[in-house]
Amino acid sequence: MVLVVGDRVTIAQIAEQAGVSVPTVSKVLNGRADVSAETRAKVESLIQEHGYRRRTSGTASSPMIDLVFHQIGGDWAVELIHGVEGVVRAEGVELVLSECGASRRPRQEWIESVLSRRPLGVIMVFSDLDPDQRAQLEARRIPFVVVDPVGDEGDDVPSIGSANWNGGRMATMHLLKLGHRRIGMIGGPVETLCSRQRVDGYTDALRSAGVPVDPALIGSGDFGVESGHREATALLGLKDRPTAIFAGSDMQALGVYQAARELGLDIPRDLSVVGYDDLPVAQWVGPTLTTVHQPLRQMAELATRLVLDLARGITPAALRMDLAVEMRVRQSTASPSS
Repeated sequence: MVLVVGDRVTIAQIAEQAGVSVPTVSKVLNGRADVSAETRAKVESLIQEHGYRRRTSGTASSPMIDLVFHQIGGDWAVELIHGVEGVVRAEGVELVLSECGASRRPRQEWIESVLSRRPLGVIMVFSDLDPDQRAQLEARRIPFVVVDPVGDEGDDVPSIGSANWNGGRMATMHLLKLGHRRIGMIGGPVETLCSRQRVDGYTDALRSAGVPVDPALIGSGDFGVESGHREATALLGLKDRPTAIFAGSDMQALGVYQAARELGLDIPRDLSVVGYDDLPVAQWVGPTLTTVHQPLRQMAELATRLVLDLARGITPAALRMDLAVEMRVRQSTASPSS
């Protein structure tokens, strides 16, 4: 495999500049792990500085997009996949799905696979790249976009999210207007930006209404049903239990429903429940779930168009976008019973 800049520079010359062997440069190009960090950084710097690219008979990238999830499964992921799929199908681009697991960071095997097949771009969903992985993609000019960033990615990282703080405040204000004052909050993982923003929106709404923030009413989980059930059971076991619970996801809200049933509590007569996401299941449960609508498909569509624009050398109007959210009031909320 030869690397060229204007058909002048070979992989051997890159190796000579870096002071390493040709096989070592090849290993770096393919994302192999058996290269020291110092050597990898030196070769990556040369590749990025001079814009080296592989010599191919046609385009330098395969007509595909890599879509990487922290965890594939459930309606939340399905909504995002549908959003990406609709755009790539219209563009004649293939879609490759990957799962990075509990670490929220792709394994080295994944980066090796990406560098080998050279997709048009990568979309990271609720997951993240470490600096070395990011450098490897940037050196190969493989753009990436983050959907629902785990942390504050910085202004130079393309990302699509939603107005999580406003959503958390909106959900809490809805319950306050109904007359609730003991409002429980079940957030997601504390290390994730979207969860912290939703909890911050919740606490801001309480303070705005002159309601003290009680740490005993705030729990955290993993956005899944089981953690919603666990945290709701604890909240509803308090001597002065909440009359309403705002769950950080619709799946956690389903766990709240289960806990309420086990304790013989009626929703919404004894307990009001608000979710987040507005997944299809929100309208299938009984009573139907009041929730914050997060435009998941639109987020995925915009992320896909953004990464395709970057792959084509088009400068986007903005690298970071947070889409608006809306309340969807249904049957799971009511004024507290006297």
